[in-house]
Order: sequence, then structure tokens, then C-alpha cells
Amino acid sequence: MSPVIEEHARARLITDGPLTRPVPVDLRYDATEDPRTVHITLPGGTDWAFGRDLLERGLRTPIERGAVRVWPCGRTQLIVELHSTDGVEVFQFEIRTLIRFLARTRAQAPATAAQPSDGTPEKRPSRTTPAATTTRPERGASATRG
Repeated sequence: MSPVIEEHARARLITDGPLTRPVPVDLRYDATEDPRTVHITLPGGTDWAFGRDLLERGLRTPIERGAVRVWPCGRTQLIVELHSTDGVEVFQFEIRTLIRFLARTRAQAPATAAQPSDGTPEKRPSRTTPAATTTRPERGASATRG
């Protein structure tokens, strides 16, 4: 079994307008890189890395760590709010998608990665963007796909 788990998922981007829009995201876990870290890659290539436990706890109760806030929304949705210098992005996920992904990561993780009992600090959220600078369309402008 490969140490890397990748799952393509759909989330809904929550905006200040009346409509939400579905966006593709990639969920990734690499036990050899850091067994306590998961990645969510957003459209445009922005990658957010944070502790797997943050998503797990967020399934049950609101939690915040650094620039990431996670909380359940009803019984079937999970909200992930990401803060950066570019602003705030809010995504709504189906809980079952994240439960399936997290179950796969637990099965792949070494037993020592379950709890940080060695005094190691919890994984702080981090954000990386693609090397090429991308610009966001102005508010109200429509993006064209070709």
C-alpha cells in the first residue's frame, strides 16, 4: 500500500453572495512526510497543511488553530474556514467524505503518530501557494474556462 493517500473531493465555496459554488479540492496525506499532517489543496494550487486531529475534532465540536477554524454544520456538513493575508475562504464539506479520508489516514499512520505524547507541539497550520503568481478576478467578474 502506498504511503500517500489522495482523495479528490468537492466542497462548496461559501461567499458573501446568495449562491455557493462547488469547487474541486484534493485531500492528501503522506505518512512518510509527517504522520500527523493532512493537506487540502484548493483550486489554483494553494495547499493548506494542518494537523489531522484538527479535522477529527472539528467533526464533533468547533475548533480553531492558527489560521484555520473547523466546525460541524448540522449532521452532514463540516465548515473549514481558512484565513490568510489574501482574505478568508470558507468551504463546506460533506462529513462522510472527510470521515472516509480520515479513516484511510488512520489505517496508514504509524502507531506512534496517534497522539503526540513526546511533548512535540501540535502541527501549526501552514499555507503554500504555487510558484507562479496568480491573480484573483475582481469581485463580480466572471471567470472563463477554456
